[in-house]
Amino acid sequence: MKYIKQMGFALAALAAPLTAQAEQEFNEALNARLPADIREAGKMIAVTNGSFPPYEFVEGRKHTGATPELAQEIAQILGVEITHATVAGLPALLSGIGADRYQFSMGPVGDFPKRRDANDFVDWVQEYVVFAVQAGNPQGIVDLDSTCGKRIAVMSGGSAERVINAQSEKCQSADKPAIEVQSYADQPSSILSVRSDRADAFFSSQAPLTYFVQQSDGALELSGVGQSNGFPSLVQGAVVPKNSPLGGVLQEAFQILMDNGTYEEIMTKWGLEHNMIDAAGFNLGEEL
Repeated sequence: MKYIKQMGFALAALAAPLTAQAEQEFNEALNARLPADIREAGKMIAVTNGSFPPYEFVEGRKHTGATPELAQEIAQILGVEITHATVAGLPALLSGIGADRYQFSMGPVGDFPKRRDANDFVDWVQEYVVFAVQAGNPQGIVDLDSTCGKRIAVMSGGSAERVINAQSEKCQSADKPAIEVQSYADQPSSILSVRSDRADAFFSSQAPLTYFVQQSDGALELSGVGQSNGFPSLVQGAVVPKNSPLGGVLQEAFQILMDNGTYEEIMTKWGLEHNMIDAAGFNLGEEL
């Protein structure tokens, strides 16, 4: 199955006005398949681990970006209200779903087999992991092998943290200096560490890093683009409790948005057209 659209690195004008999305048709059959507690309450809470532009921007209680816009369309299809809650970091997001404090996360969150012990993933994004570095790349960070002895910022609890820690061990095994791994709870703090010269690079998903580079007025650039950087084909998606009927319901709701053009419209609006996949998937991710 083909998942990857043609890669490109220039974001479209964010939030550029497009034709207003048509109201989605309520799907009674999908509503009937929702978990009973969600159907009876008429609402569910989607949890996020903080700002993840351009998928999600969180300012106070306001959520904007591709993820909340897609959630709004899915809410119409399912006939329930979707509200948003924010926690600090991915571990708190996953544990909150596991403890039934939140019904799901729209994500996108990296889909890896180790995360599927307690969760299922409804995949709706293809991602890549690269570096954001200072303009001119003064530390010469072009791939994982060039990170030995460098200060690398990552999101706490994320897959990039696991990869960069494994790379640090590899550096030491080759008698090279270890990586100084700096773990942050959110994307803005991570990118600020590079801009303020407290870190040499931020290792994370290409889509948000592209956004931050474009917003940096030439202070930052991408590096390591077009390489695997320790990752297999990387798909990301919504997170639901293991074996919850909500997973299949969300997958079909995403497919409706893909089939009627709403998914493409929203993804393109936020400069994510190169991260689209052809069909909503279920637990597609490969092990690191």
